[in-house]
Amino acid sequence: MGPVSEPTRPARRGHLARSAAAFVALLGLASYVVFQQVTGSKGTPRCTVGTGDNRYEFTPEQASNAATIAAVGTTRGLPERAVTIALATALQESGLRNIEHGDRDSLGLFQQRPSMGWGTPEQIMDPVYAAGKFYQGLEKVPGYSRLPLTVAAQKVQKSGFPQAYAKHEPDATLLSAALTGRSPAALSCTTSDAEGLPGDPELVRDELVRAFGEQAAPKAVTGGPTAGRSASEPPVLTVPVRAARGSGAAPGAGADERRGWELAQWAVARAETLRIAEVTFEDRVWRAGEARGGWSKASGAQATDGATVRMRLAE
Repeated sequence: MGPVSEPTRPARRGHLARSAAAFVALLGLASYVVFQQVTGSKGTPRCTVGTGDNRYEFTPEQASNAATIAAVGTTRGLPERAVTIALATALQESGLRNIEHGDRDSLGLFQQRPSMGWGTPEQIMDPVYAAGKFYQGLEKVPGYSRLPLTVAAQKVQKSGFPQAYAKHEPDATLLSAALTGRSPAALSCTTSDAEGLPGDPELVRDELVRAFGEQAAPKAVTGGPTAGRSASEPPVLTVPVRAARGSGAAPGAGADERRGWELAQWAVARAETLRIAEVTFEDRVWRAGEARGGWSKASGAQATDGATVRMRLAE
């Protein structure tokens, strides 16, 4: 019999080394989790709508575009169903991203083609314009709100894959319910921790007016250097709540409340882009600094009276 090899010790040393490496990795993971909980670090910015299994997660860029599409629809006096159709279409055509490429000369959120009369490339790349053109086409479809979503979308888009819109209907329904205000506090976002990027009250005002019209212009702006105060005092915009014609609710408190949630959740969806740090409506408040990026109960002094939405910008 030849000599018997003895691999036991090297194998054991290898096993011990692997165990030590695994322990170090586990310790590092635990330290990271503790750091996240203690510091409130949020990692990659994200947005969510819905709860549990009935939930859609997407990026702040997608949320910003979805909020614009919804706002343009309700400002035109269109019902929630129209917003759902538009959002499902944009989810299919561009993934809710304002892309500068596509099939042939297709561009933007809805992949509209300049050569087919949708507008100039510059116009199509403007989400407000692009959404308006889609709704303009949808309004010409008789009984669109009663048609299957794929049929209504196809009559506007004339796509080579008309059935593709159907798979986006569940997510679009969640988004439209939140962004038209029917589902209060249903949309939440986290934002990046970028420092040195304060919010600009004039930019927020301009974006509100572009999406919702002059009736959404802030009735007051306090704090910030534009108000002649210390730059360390963050700007706060007070936005009036007035029910849109297509809010889906009868005139009165119900319609105003829905409009308030529409404005509030628009602000959360656009918080990353516009550097909005806090949004308050009635007795609920959303803060960008919270790791979960969700809504919480506002104290009595923080709450609004339901007639306004308050937006505090980043310093």
